[in-house]
Amino acid sequence: MSQGLVWYVSYGSNMHRDRLACYLQGGRPPGAFVTYPGARNSAPPLAEMGIELPGSIYFAGSSTVWGGGGMAFYDHHVPGPTPAKAYLITAQQFADVADQEMNRPPSSDNPLETLACELPVGSAHSVGPGGYETLLVLDRADSIPMVTFTAPHGSDAVTHTIPGEPYLTMLRLGVEEVISVSTVGSVSTLNSVAATPRPAAAQV
Repeated sequence: MSQGLVWYVSYGSNMHRDRLACYLQGGRPPGAFVTYPGARNSAPPLAEMGIELPGSIYFAGSSTVWGGGGMAFYDHHVPGPTPAKAYLITAQQFADVADQEMNRPPSSDNPLETLACELPVGSAHSVGPGGYETLLVLDRADSIPMVTFTAPHGSDAVTHTIPGEPYLTMLRLGVEEVISVSTVGSVSTLNSVAATPRPAAAQV
């Protein structure tokens, strides 16, 4: 499964490629309080593209990574659209990013590595109760699954919280990158992706 490819659709701070690089190669994002070990495979994404999702993000909880403030989650049942960036990475890397989002070291035990490639489009599958343990299979692009992770509940099930400024800075930088790599593509109908993949920039 480690060689299977997915489009990881990021909708929060991970839209910023340097922030995602900390999950893949290890490191601490500017303004964060956590240093990440990195993925088992530290290779940068093969490509990236800016897209538009049909749902909306909301902020909830309190982030230990950013010193407090809400974290972004995606609710595909709430009208959008919302900007996102898709990264072409391996299914193993996708699972490793999800593990680190949950403050766990990457492990071969994460079922997301297999599920991301096996579940049909439109699936939602929770592998745990955590905020980033529910897999959404959004679409396919050139037969490659487009997947993301979010909370098991919707935006109306939790109290919304205000994100901290360091987190918002990362999100703003990510949105700027989405604009720069977009044509713009869209998965708003969940049946087609019009974006043109761009080669991923070199990671720092």
